[in-house]
Amino acid sequence: MNEPLIFLSNDDFGRPALEALIAQKYNIDAVITKPDRPVGRGLTVTSSSIKVIAESNNIKLLQPAKINEIKSELKTIQPVLGILISYGAIIPSEIIEIFPLGIINIHPSLLPKYRGPSPIETVILDNANETGVSLMKLTNGIDAGPIYDQIKLKLNGAETSRDLYEALSKIGAQILITDLIKLLKQQLKPLPQNDRLATFCSKIDKTSGIIDWNKPAVIIEREIRAYDLWPKSHTKIGHYEVIITAAHVEKLSGPISKTTIQKNQLIIYCGQDALVIDRLKPAGKGEMLSKDFLAGHHF
Repeated sequence: MNEPLIFLSNDDFGRPALEALIAQKYNIDAVITKPDRPVGRGLTVTSSSIKVIAESNNIKLLQPAKINEIKSELKTIQPVLGILISYGAIIPSEIIEIFPLGIINIHPSLLPKYRGPSPIETVILDNANETGVSLMKLTNGIDAGPIYDQIKLKLNGAETSRDLYEALSKIGAQILITDLIKLLKQQLKPLPQNDRLATFCSKIDKTSGIIDWNKPAVIIEREIRAYDLWPKSHTKIGHYEVIITAAHVEKLSGPISKTTIQKNQLIIYCGQDALVIDRLKPAGKGEMLSKDFLAGHHF
């Protein structure tokens, strides 16, 4: 376990894997993560959880704006293998070539399905019945490298993005620790992906969270679960801006986007069927049950 490793990650999804590597006493010569940046309305300068873990374990920390900035430093470290999880930037060939065993990537989908930046959200939007984690060799193509191993996870159709990020990050740590010794001994050979079976997911932005009530209720309900972490599902109910955090579908019909109250339930008609709002978060307030929202707001 003395081979020098480099760990690259920019968010909490990589945290369980980094903690597992430290617990297993692997030789992590450096951790690469994003520069600190201002966050929130107060623009408070915030460090990633990856940086916090690295510093608390006295691991060398590198925070380049672009990874080419530290090319010479990486050559000096002479790492054997790179481990990349949720880094969010393309790694150029000249960086990959520094690592004799290359860079491995933990991707939260069953590749070649759901290549791209939003696999967790997209499996929810697609109502997929399974997802998982792929351990792959990093190449220039987007999530197109050959696969070392995969672990599947069955879905029940009620998961939120928060649920899946937590579950898949732990599975990612599991698959890494299970296979890493074999990888370092070059006993595990990757198999190429079948590009003909590849599917792709698109980037999510703030506008994705604006609810379009012309859509069927079943689609909106999936969006609420998929965008649970970000950008969250926004709408206006009466005069109030709210984030809807949980809802379920009812076979009801009425004018699209009309809000009604039935048996102390808040109901909004959609392009097909209706959405019963279970929980929501009014602007500037905490999350609450819809009945509590109705009790405290005038319509």
